[in-house]
Amino acid sequence: MPDAVVLLSGGLDSYTAAAIARADGYRLFALTIRYGQRHVREIDAARAVAAALGVERHVVFDADLSRFGGSSLTTDAPVPKDRPIDRAGIAADIPSTYVPARNTVFLALSLAWAETLGSQDIFIGVNALDYSGYPDCRSEFIEAFERMASLATSQGVGGARLHIHAPLQHLTKVEIIRKGMELGLDYGLTHSCYDPGPEGRPCGHCDSCTLRAAGFAQAGIADPLLLR
Repeated sequence: MPDAVVLLSGGLDSYTAAAIARADGYRLFALTIRYGQRHVREIDAARAVAAALGVERHVVFDADLSRFGGSSLTTDAPVPKDRPIDRAGIAADIPSTYVPARNTVFLALSLAWAETLGSQDIFIGVNALDYSGYPDCRSEFIEAFERMASLATSQGVGGARLHIHAPLQHLTKVEIIRKGMELGLDYGLTHSCYDPGPEGRPCGHCDSCTLRAAGFAQAGIADPLLLR
């Protein structure tokens, strides 16, 4: 059984991507980054998701990007609320919730662990709805990072090819949810909100809440997180 490092945020997308890796026969090593985000509730969700997936090991790694600022997720700047959804997802500007170079940092840390494990596979839950808003979710970025990984690692120099898997890359939120339901996932364990209340309840108005609600509505399924 091959090993894979899976980036696990505690959100719906990363949970589904990791479950796909498990279904494909990989033994999972889950990496969660505590990056100074205001919504630390997602760390608890990541632990719950890791347990549900039966991962071999779960590492919560501190890389405090809030020291740089630059995002409403790592500062006290207001999180955008009640933005309209177009056919591709949230409107095409890069929102203040973009964290500069976040996925570059996350994938670099995943690559370090993968090389230590002797693994050639990393899974990340980026998807089509993030394309317009987040430049580090685009397929061009994932492909470029994969090429870089072959140049920057001993495995790559030795001829091994490292793979950055983004199995949700071309799926919409409703398609992701349906895939997760096929895999028997409990989305009540997850957390998606960018700006939760003091008790961790989702705000229901940020981009992430809006997209999640639309996905469940289109799937004709009640969001189990809201039933708890």
